[in-house]
Amino acid sequence: MSTLAARRQSFAVVAAVFGITAVVLWLLGSRASAQTASDQDLVDRGHQLYDTGCVSCHGVDGGGVVTPDGETRGPSLQNAGEAAAYYQLSTGRMPLADVNETPARKRPAYNNDEIDALVAYVGSLGNGPALPHVDTNGADVAAGGELFRANCAPCHSAAGAGGALSYGDAAPPLSHSDPLQVGAAVRSGPGQMPVFGPDVLDDQQVNDVAAYVQYLRHPQDPGGVPIGRTGPVPEGFVAWFFGMGAFIAFVVWIGTRSPIRRRTVAAEVDASSEDGHG
Repeated sequence: MSTLAARRQSFAVVAAVFGITAVVLWLLGSRASAQTASDQDLVDRGHQLYDTGCVSCHGVDGGGVVTPDGETRGPSLQNAGEAAAYYQLSTGRMPLADVNETPARKRPAYNNDEIDALVAYVGSLGNGPALPHVDTNGADVAAGGELFRANCAPCHSAAGAGGALSYGDAAPPLSHSDPLQVGAAVRSGPGQMPVFGPDVLDDQQVNDVAAYVQYLRHPQDPGGVPIGRTGPVPEGFVAWFFGMGAFIAFVVWIGTRSPIRRRTVAAEVDASSEDGHG
């Protein structure tokens, strides 16, 4: 092969490589642009929903609303993050009909698409915690149980049934929480719950905790009837009720079988017979 032919072949190879690279970069750029446009459309849709149902309490652009007398009508959502928005909306805690109402789980006011849009909009208001990707497939339930008992059980109870907190508040039960809601709560720290960032619980540990919470919804009960899994108080009450009831019934039965009782009954029968003959 001549030197000129070799150069032409090398040039053709280089040109082909550059051409393929340019096409790949163009496709990736187009895909990224389409994804960016799609994300922006979602944020815009969330902004519209926010202006309709949230702005009266949380203010324009999520800055919060403070009444003239200094009371906070709605806290700022700037830097609240996707995780906080998803937890509050998916559990129906927001929006509130009355600002003085304590947020509680109820049927969500928005459908899934609307929640996704609102979550995207709130997430765009700052640098708050992102909505985590929670995958319980292959999670270590036993490890999740250890993490739950160490970090969550003091408030939510070992069975996830909830519990009393200070100042009249209460940690909610977890019997209706799905894995993504668990992960969102862990990352955002709603109410008095602390925020567990990646430096405290990494993504795999969040998966393990979420898997254990799902296990608590239908746990195995090798020890017998669970009695609502609300702790030792009802279990003790059941023991006293049935135990003392059985003990009293046994004492009564013993009393009817005693010799004194039999002699008394026999004497009463004899007395009745004599009265009849008389």
